[in-house]
Amino acid sequence: MNFLGVGLPEMLVIFAVALLVFGPRKLPEIGRTLAKTLRSLQDASREFEAQLNKEAQELEKATRGTTAAAPPKASRTAAAAEPKAESVATADTPTSEMAPPPSAADDAQTADAA
Repeated sequence: MNFLGVGLPEMLVIFAVALLVFGPRKLPEIGRTLAKTLRSLQDASREFEAQLNKEAQELEKATRGTTAAAPPKASRTAAAAEPKAESVATADTPTSEMAPPPSAADDAQTADAA
């Protein structure tokens, strides 16, 4: 029997000291109070755990709902129409060789092509 790292011999010593300090009349009352306190802590712990599980399930349901309602991804033709950078500026290459950023005119052409 091991309760919170305290074995049977240690519990007997604690019980004997408590008996000497509080006396035989007060010891049962203290035991009942301690048992009620531990029971209420266990109940609170179970309630807290149940609430956490409930919140986790609701979050999971909400996540599943948003993934199912998400719009479909863009088609391959729209993705292929976007310009891609061909080179990256480094210390050896000048930045003028990089592809220019897309302009508003390119966006209009992409929308017309789709």
